[in-house]
Amino acid sequence: MKVYLNGRIVPVEEARISPFDHGFLYGDGIFETMRVYGGVVFGFDEHIRRLGRSAALLEMKLPLSDAEFKAAAGALIDENALVDATVRITVSRGAGDFGLSPRLCPTPTVFIAAVPLKPYPSEFWRTGVAVITARTRRNLREALDPRIKSMNFLNNIMAKIEAERAGAFEALMLNHAGHIAECTVSNIFFVKNEAVHTPSSECGILEGITRGIVMDTARGAGLKVSEGVYSPAQLYAADEVFLTNSTMEVMPVARVDDTEFGPPQPGSITEKLRSAYVEGVARRVLNDLTPTHGRSR
Repeated sequence: MKVYLNGRIVPVEEARISPFDHGFLYGDGIFETMRVYGGVVFGFDEHIRRLGRSAALLEMKLPLSDAEFKAAAGALIDENALVDATVRITVSRGAGDFGLSPRLCPTPTVFIAAVPLKPYPSEFWRTGVAVITARTRRNLREALDPRIKSMNFLNNIMAKIEAERAGAFEALMLNHAGHIAECTVSNIFFVKNEAVHTPSSECGILEGITRGIVMDTARGAGLKVSEGVYSPAQLYAADEVFLTNSTMEVMPVARVDDTEFGPPQPGSITEKLRSAYVEGVARRVLNDLTPTHGRSR
């Protein structure tokens, strides 16, 4: 397997990042993870805009343009002969002396990896997955801006450990006020009386790319979509619950804590949105394909 590191595509065994890199020392960096369908990176422009927003909020200057990021990801997909895959772009502050000041790091480190997609078991979409509410809370908005998709993922990791201990697929994280926020790597939605609800940005969430597409899809299907502040009790009282992110797309939830949804699973609106999302992906991928170099788009 080959990876992209600071302007070069090299075998992963030859990739070297300094132990003084501030991403390693302090978690000072940002990332984006994207899904590749048929050799085409889906939603690349949306993801790269969010990467740019994260960098701006960290006062970090990205060393590549949007076009250069796209070309690098495309070349890496081609080099690894990938069709269905996952691409991750990571940008750290770069190597520097000990200390927290960004001025210690003159040049950011850019690392891009493209690996074969590891699909979830197909029965997850047939039966739904289990979610537990974690004791670990979502970062306070005033402590770390949730619009930054940063490498500081320790609280998400602690919540994931809770999910694994409970035998659950995901962990729901509440914010400091006890309202539902998001899961460790996904946004959460629930359906009540045929209306779709999801926590708003004021709850301290990262506004997922897939989340936005699903909201637009739901509105296009004539469904009412609300972003709000919700309690766990409102989630337990829902008719359907589902999760979204780039790799799981629209994932039905069968149980949150001790509350079950269904059977059957997925619910009718969840299935409708998942089908519409998959169809929308297929259309966009087809539009992005070109006869000369479709794999890198």
